[in-house]
Amino acid sequence: MSNQPVMLITGASSGIGAETARHAAKQGYRLVLAARSTDKLSGLQNELGGSDGVLTVQCDVQNADDQKRMVDQALKTFGRIDAVFANAGRGGEPGGFSKADPDVWKDMILTNVLGVGLTIQHCLPALRESKGHLLLTGSAAGRVTIPGSMYSATKWAVSAIGYGVREELRGSGIRVTLIEPGMVDTPFFDEQPAHALKPEDVAAAVMYAVSQPAHVDVNEILVRPTPALDK
Repeated sequence: MSNQPVMLITGASSGIGAETARHAAKQGYRLVLAARSTDKLSGLQNELGGSDGVLTVQCDVQNADDQKRMVDQALKTFGRIDAVFANAGRGGEPGGFSKADPDVWKDMILTNVLGVGLTIQHCLPALRESKGHLLLTGSAAGRVTIPGSMYSATKWAVSAIGYGVREELRGSGIRVTLIEPGMVDTPFFDEQPAHALKPEDVAAAVMYAVSQPAHVDVNEILVRPTPALDK
């Protein structure tokens, strides 16, 4: 069994997840890439060297059975999990609290909050074994008040999950990092943001956190685009 570390990434098919996979592969990680649809994952798997070092798994993070199967397949294939990046999330809620579609809210809350909790729960036994690293995609939106935004509320919840799980795991050797990007130019948005971070900027933050020596626990990384120059 190889001693190469293994990183599991949810929401890995595009954007931050896919770019983190590319960065991690360059750093010698074997990868478990999970998403609702495996179409894009197959292309990413081929790009990163094929099935020897990259496992793809169809996983709806809202579904506990999918999450259990994801972890079981990871351990069967690679025998270990050293880092987990709970990155799956969604937005999209025009109308604010006054007019937003409650079904959109429901899917968002179940993905952004329940999904993160389920990923943590199912991955923790393997992380306890490896004394590994848990990373969560929060958001700058989880630190500020955004009018009418249920998305912001879900990211406040992710921040609270990060703080809470860190305390639960205190003394276990597992590190916990909240990655909190501002606006990022990803497929998350219907229209390309005019002024935003790139997915690789956030991936670099993830790799900074996991590359620190075991005695260094990077609790949070808040990263925003540099403000536009004054005209």
